[in-house]
Amino acid sequence: MTPQELVDQTAIQCDALRIFVQSQSTRLADFGKRLRQIIQQLRKNIEVRDTEFASEFNQFVQDMRDTLDKREPAWTELRGQIRQLSDKCWTGDLALSAKGLNSRAKVLSRSCDEFGSEYDRFCKDYKSFTAAKLNVWLLTSCQTDVANLTGKIVFVSREISRKTDQHRSPYAK
Repeated sequence: MTPQELVDQTAIQCDALRIFVQSQSTRLADFGKRLRQIIQQLRKNIEVRDTEFASEFNQFVQDMRDTLDKREPAWTELRGQIRQLSDKCWTGDLALSAKGLNSRAKVLSRSCDEFGSEYDRFCKDYKSFTAAKLNVWLLTSCQTDVANLTGKIVFVSREISRKTDQHRSPYAK
């Protein structure tokens, strides 16, 4: 692939991952609300009405794990192809595309931070919950993988942006 195609493909993948992480963050927030409600019902000795919570949560984290596992090879391949290109391939005419990719990576990073915040809230509530067996360890694995992958994407996008800026003509700076 050409450098322009790599930047475009990375931007597309970055947007897809951001949308995925945002949707998972919203779903995790919903599970957090449900968990807090269940904990309140248990504290007040009220019968728990949300009987499907554990199975739905476990399915949610399993689906998230499967999706992340499916996306990882594409990211590994893209990053490998980007690393194979020499610095001279990153010409100044790619600067605008590279900056756009860098912007998308920053937005992805914010989405990842939001997901991490929802994860922290959920785990804080889960500490006192023993009524059902939840696969929180799998959620932890997903959160760690998302954070690590986002960090790699941000790093690659900054490197591309830096390399293209180095090859811009002096009057463009």
